[in-house]
Amino acid sequence: MSDEYPKLRAVEAFPVDHDGASVLALRDPAGYTSSVLMVPFGLLPVLKLFDGQHSIVDIQAAIMRAHGEMVFRHTIEEMIGTLDEHGFMESPDFAERRASIDQAFLASPTRPAAHAGGAYPGDADELRETFDRFFEQPAGPGPIARDGQANGGGDVSGVIAPHIDFHRGGPAYAWAYREMAERCPADLFVVFGTSHAGMPAPFALTRKDWETPLGAVRVDRSFVDSLETRCGASCFASEIAHRTEHSIEFQAVFLQYLYGGRRDFAIVPVLTSFAHEALMGGRPPAADPRVRSFLDAVTGTAEASGRRVAYVAGADLAHVGPRFGDPAPISPEHLARVEREDREMLSAVEGGDAEGFFASVARDGDRRRICGLSPIYALLRVLNGRRGELRHYGQWPDPQAVVTYASVVF
Repeated sequence: MSDEYPKLRAVEAFPVDHDGASVLALRDPAGYTSSVLMVPFGLLPVLKLFDGQHSIVDIQAAIMRAHGEMVFRHTIEEMIGTLDEHGFMESPDFAERRASIDQAFLASPTRPAAHAGGAYPGDADELRETFDRFFEQPAGPGPIARDGQANGGGDVSGVIAPHIDFHRGGPAYAWAYREMAERCPADLFVVFGTSHAGMPAPFALTRKDWETPLGAVRVDRSFVDSLETRCGASCFASEIAHRTEHSIEFQAVFLQYLYGGRRDFAIVPVLTSFAHEALMGGRPPAADPRVRSFLDAVTGTAEASGRRVAYVAGADLAHVGPRFGDPAPISPEHLARVEREDREMLSAVEGGDAEGFFASVARDGDRRRICGLSPIYALLRVLNGRRGELRHYGQWPDPQAVVTYASVVF
């Protein structure tokens, strides 16, 4: 950002009620700042022009033409200064902040537990007790059957689990993982997660072991390196996206809860960001050779590894309501329609049909904003038509911000 051409970073913007007034909240999904800034809606016309293409004089002139009002230069400069101070502007100060944070992450031998003590307890005993309660009925599926006590069914080869906050959807994790704990002999879990901040590459790997309050989760670096070699392209260009992303962290924590001290296991963490890009381009994901080659490389590497491999997609479903850009709060009737459409989409998931799943979302232009589009598609492709069963469907029914999620066992 030059002083004359201010540019707002790609941040999240959503309406909230603050001190009795409706304001626009700004939040950084990439996690370079923990600040959430409240901007009066009256300043939105100015904020929209912080695009790097308008000088301060241009902004003043545009507001005068559109609204017949003069916005003084010092007002605009104060806005820029406040936004930049908190890390929301593309500027030399932010570039320095980002470089320092990125370098510290890349230099770390492990991936820190970014959300411990916030989204879930940072104390090991408290965390175990919290997760234990997720299995309790009536909301949960009941306790895990240990020592071969599980009833029926073959080996579990994969699951779709939520990545919604544990305090909102905790029992849904239990519905996804109970049968995996009972009937999955795997010692390696390939975990696909949503990259909420987006990234230029369709996939991102990391070799870093994952810290959790229950102990570190080991990454199979040999598998990761073989995967990159088989893929024939660098898979680490967007590694920094792993730094604060929760979609894989929550699965790593739950896997450690299930298996830590009981089984020697490792993970291969794969962040994904390709299906919404395909949707915007009006093409199926498989039309991108990078997507085809990577997912083929996953299955090829698994077959060649000699490991017992299972797959996890950390994925939520619909995101609807004013918080996500809809014009009005979500009514009970709208909630019922969302559930009906979600379940229709999940029928393709249960059928193991990756292309059918993507087509069901594309038909309405992703009206419900399916957050787990990429990881679910990836999981279905590598499972190669294996059928799944929906174990649990849930909604977090805040009228301002409804998130839906499902637990599917393959």
